[in-house]
Amino acid sequence: MPSGAAVHFLSDAHLGAEPDAAELPRRRRLHAYLRSLPGRAGALYIVGDLFDFWFEYGTAIPRRHFETLAVLRDLRAAGIELHYLNGNHDFWLGPFLSRELGIVTHHEAVTLEAQGRRLWIHHGDGLVGGDLGYRMLKAVIRSPASIAAYRLLHPDLGIPLAATVSRWSRGSRDRRAFDPDRLWREIALPRFAEGFDGVLVGHFHQVLERSDDRRTFLVLGDWIEHFSYGCLEDGRLRLACWPPAPER
Repeated sequence: MPSGAAVHFLSDAHLGAEPDAAELPRRRRLHAYLRSLPGRAGALYIVGDLFDFWFEYGTAIPRRHFETLAVLRDLRAAGIELHYLNGNHDFWLGPFLSRELGIVTHHEAVTLEAQGRRLWIHHGDGLVGGDLGYRMLKAVIRSPASIAAYRLLHPDLGIPLAATVSRWSRGSRDRRAFDPDRLWREIALPRFAEGFDGVLVGHFHQVLERSDDRRTFLVLGDWIEHFSYGCLEDGRLRLACWPPAPER
């Protein structure tokens, strides 16, 4: 990535969560944003849940996402650095994304030093106190044994089954539980204490930009209702939406 080039961050598109025709307008909106990046960004970080479900069998991947994968491939061909952090819906990231598309995949938090900023990036799941049950489940379903067992299911059974479970999981989210002050205390402040001056998470499907001196905390929103993304440019960390508002 060229020194000083802008870095973009997005999360929670949950592609595949709706019937194809219903999803088409927001998928086109996402693709238009992605195609706008060459010439104005040096790197893109996908901060989890781009897909509502992702699993790679030995010889098969979910075909519904072919167009999105092609757009990502074109970004790599244009020289944009791509990073993909797994989320709580697309946690089974496999070698196809790295070997065939050149995307760097991450299964833990990512640290980034750029433009004089030190950033800590995580999908956001399991970070808030009280999520012990989820953290235990996360360790089980992401284990090599669980992945091997799931591969025993034929893709025509495994992918629809996982899609059904993802819809149930997403529908059970309590949006009223979003507490910006709690997220600031439990997610942002501990990382600031470790020396980071920027903290970015997705997962909560809400947008939040909060700063304290030069320290910035971003909750990235989603590509279902907010169509929002984070941007690091000229040392400033901020949120924006796509398409951009017309200039007056």
